[in-house]
Amino acid sequence: MFLTLTTTHRPATDLGFLLHKHPDRVQQFAQSTGTATVFYPEASEERCTAALLLEIDAVRLARSAGRGVPDFSLAQYVNDRSYAASSLLGVALADVFSTARSGRCRSRQELADSAIPLQLELPVLPCRGGPGVAHRIFEPLGWQVEATSIPLDRRFDGWGESRYVRLSLSGTLRLADALNQLYVLLPVLDEAKHYWQGPDEVEKLLRSGAGWLAGHPERAMITRRYLGRHDALTRVALSRLAELDGDHEESVDPVGEEEVAQPAERRQPLNEQRHDALLAALRRIGPDSVIDLGCGSGQFLARLIKEPGLTKITGMDVSIRSLQAAARRLRLDPLNERQAARIDLFQGSLTYEDARLSGYSAAVLMEVIEHLDPSRLGALERVVFAAARPAAVLVSTPNAEYNANYEGLSGMRHPDHRFEWSRADLAAWAQRVAGEHGYSVELTGIGEEDPEHGTPTQLAVFHRG
Repeated sequence: MFLTLTTTHRPATDLGFLLHKHPDRVQQFAQSTGTATVFYPEASEERCTAALLLEIDAVRLARSAGRGVPDFSLAQYVNDRSYAASSLLGVALADVFSTARSGRCRSRQELADSAIPLQLELPVLPCRGGPGVAHRIFEPLGWQVEATSIPLDRRFDGWGESRYVRLSLSGTLRLADALNQLYVLLPVLDEAKHYWQGPDEVEKLLRSGAGWLAGHPERAMITRRYLGRHDALTRVALSRLAELDGDHEESVDPVGEEEVAQPAERRQPLNEQRHDALLAALRRIGPDSVIDLGCGSGQFLARLIKEPGLTKITGMDVSIRSLQAAARRLRLDPLNERQAARIDLFQGSLTYEDARLSGYSAAVLMEVIEHLDPSRLGALERVVFAAARPAAVLVSTPNAEYNANYEGLSGMRHPDHRFEWSRADLAAWAQRVAGEHGYSVELTGIGEEDPEHGTPTQLAVFHRG
């Protein structure tokens, strides 16, 4: 199984820093089913390519096969795993590039946070449903897709096409996003995994899909295929993805992928309650300009553009794909010139000073800070409260105490969360930040209140001066 990853970002050899694999070395990594090798076929200032080769040990693979596999005795000798990319390659990728997938790079962190030009090549990939499925899955993520069917046998045209494709993806994305997408989508295209799936597969999916899966138009198909038609796991995963995206207009049958009617009455989702609470807080403040820091796919921006008192509305996010989704949600292309001048979207990071963040009456950080490593909160404080200095800053974040009310939840609410604070934790942080930067702060809650654990979401509203 073979994967190449190329960049033309200059200097292109910085790819070695991002992957934590030196271009001058050939490195091998033992896997449960064989050996993974990383090497660089080319490495120059202008262009750098990293290759991942997974060589399968047929004996180990045969011994790992269970009798539950259809035609298990034949499958030990006749299968496509030795040369067609599958979940075996996905597992090797996750192991070999684990630090790169996390988005961490001590020596080049700003580059790791940035979108760079990338090209991924997979010469042989099972794709059930044909090339059209590859286009449906990868194009919404910002990739340009070339998926070419491979004939069953080039000597016999009448046999038609196989279920395999040659896949080429090109686009400008964060390397961590590209690797996580590939990890999830390789078994999705194959619609099979080589290992038994347990309840922890939902957490794996949400962790690797953080920032892109919740807003994907094919998230139901991706989830169903990734979880191997385990209906119970699929329902849990889709429910959690819907909460992350705020999309509660429809639900999806995990087997048939058909829309089904929602009940006439429903509880207001927490995501909507957050939007309502922050919008109400902004109305009390009365700003004329707002910047949504970490705007994602633009759900809150869509609420803000309906506020007539706002003359300038801006969304910033580190993800190009999210900004593209926000532009589609806001229908920016057909806007008239006056309306377009009122709305702006740009890519940026909350941990690096940027002049574009200045000049706003209010800044919103809705469910953002918990996605940062605690060691980088100081950088966010300098960027937002010391450099940009809006008149008001609204920060919402989960209340860790309330997690006790979520049945079956172990750990934090989202696999991408780096921390979750109690009410005392947020109060201590907010009061310190306010005192150091000349703000006052008021703390409230969002959502249904539990007498012992408080509300599910906390809100800190900072006022300058």
